[in-house]
Amino acid sequence: MIAFNEDLKAGNLKQIYLFYGTESYLRRQYMKRYKQAMISDDDNMNYHYYEGNDTSVNSFIDIAETLPFFAERRVIIWENSGFFKTADEKLFAYLKSVSESTSLLFVEAEIDKRSKMFKFVSSLGSAVEFPIQNEDMLKRWIGTILKKENKKITERTAIYLLDKVGTDMEKIHSEMEKLVSYCLDRDVITETDIDAICTTHINNQIFDMVSAVAERKQKQALKLYHDLLTLKEPPMRILFLLARQFNLLMQVKELKSRGFDNKSIGLKVSLPGFVVGKYAQAAEKFKTADLKEAVNNCINMEEAVKTGNLNDRMSIELIIIKYSGFNA
Repeated sequence: MIAFNEDLKAGNLKQIYLFYGTESYLRRQYMKRYKQAMISDDDNMNYHYYEGNDTSVNSFIDIAETLPFFAERRVIIWENSGFFKTADEKLFAYLKSVSESTSLLFVEAEIDKRSKMFKFVSSLGSAVEFPIQNEDMLKRWIGTILKKENKKITERTAIYLLDKVGTDMEKIHSEMEKLVSYCLDRDVITETDIDAICTTHINNQIFDMVSAVAERKQKQALKLYHDLLTLKEPPMRILFLLARQFNLLMQVKELKSRGFDNKSIGLKVSLPGFVVGKYAQAAEKFKTADLKEAVNNCINMEEAVKTGNLNDRMSIELIIIKYSGFNA
């Protein structure tokens, strides 16, 4: 991001960019910034946007080879083409000799850094990654947005917000809009406001359910499960996320035992460093063998449901009942 911002500030944008990474909010924001820098909003003759892999490469090349109409450049943005995971030979060959009057931006949620498309665009143009942001950046961002709305939030409350809604910036932004409206007549956002108006991210709800299992609070774990069902969460999705939580706990427990700190563990298991601590605490209440068995049992339960040997709702209840009765 820093490199692109420098290009933007210098007014020296490269001919080809690739924006990629797991933070969709940032990808979209920077895609807008790129478009605003490259072409005027009312120039529909020289701007083209494609999404997905339905567009043929031949059509793309035809447009890219067309000279701009009374303008310096033709701008093409292609989002989620998939070509940075599975390359198209014709597109790859064309990019080596793309028209000088055409500027290209590819925006991808997933890429393969080993692919020749990625390596080529990285060398010829610039590949810009938008990863999940760390706690410090998110806290600053929350403070900046609320300041524009004449609202304040303490660092502790900002962390509480992140813990409740997760680290997805689109979700955080949506929840902050709700908070601003809810606290219209007050300057300071509080934890009570967050509890009253914000929606807990499903991964956090699943984590709370697993934590209740870890603390042998069977009734609470079952209540949290039924709350998810009331919110119309599909049981098979809950089972998948439950398996993921057990697997994360197993990985965190193993890495902790090997002496890794929270930040290092977060990088290895794709968790924000500031939430690794609570995973480590929950993991301590399980034996490694029990966590491994829990992951396998979730997989077996999924198979049993798919083959019609077990009711989907019952499968999760059985997991909760079994592991909330274990002793660490």
